[in-house]
Amino acid sequence: MTDDAPDRVVVFLDYQNVHGWARRQFLNFDADLSDGHVFPLKVGELLTSRRKRDSDLLEVRVYRGRPNPERQPGAAQANDRQADMWERSDQVHVIRRNLQYPPDYPVSKAIEKGIDVAIAVDMIRLGMSGYMDTAILFFSDNDLMPAVEVLWGMPSCHVEVAAWTSAARLRFPRTQQPWCHHLNEADFEAIRDRYDYTQGV
Repeated sequence: MTDDAPDRVVVFLDYQNVHGWARRQFLNFDADLSDGHVFPLKVGELLTSRRKRDSDLLEVRVYRGRPNPERQPGAAQANDRQADMWERSDQVHVIRRNLQYPPDYPVSKAIEKGIDVAIAVDMIRLGMSGYMDTAILFFSDNDLMPAVEVLWGMPSCHVEVAAWTSAARLRFPRTQQPWCHHLNEADFEAIRDRYDYTQGV
């Protein structure tokens, strides 16, 4: 990258984390479980547009679980439709890992496994490769702090984070670093995905 070239930006979304915090922040407690989704491309465009440096969005990488079609056929179909819709843009890549089902399912819920590791590996891999100048991680707990610390120490790759207003945000102890993009309710409404994927698109 030359001094006058735009920053090449990649946005990383832990989708369950982003979706869950949006529901807690902006929706009523009895809102339908299918509500509270966002369009990843709109998220990436919004975050990139708010940077002080001239920036180009390379891609938005979305990490999430996928229900087992044999155990949750309706949920799996909706998940597939949503991924297909989002990936109509060549700037969006959805990376899915199969949900894990406990022995007492459905008493206990299916859970995501390996999502944090997948995000961390890709952030470090892409940072080291020279593919991106800036990584923006949309995530609201500390599990991915080790990956942020690695990128923070790279002279060739800058790292920022994003969080919903009033949600938890990643930061180094006793600092306001890395820079955080705080998104409020108006932002949520602007990037909200209201499609009913249970009915197809």
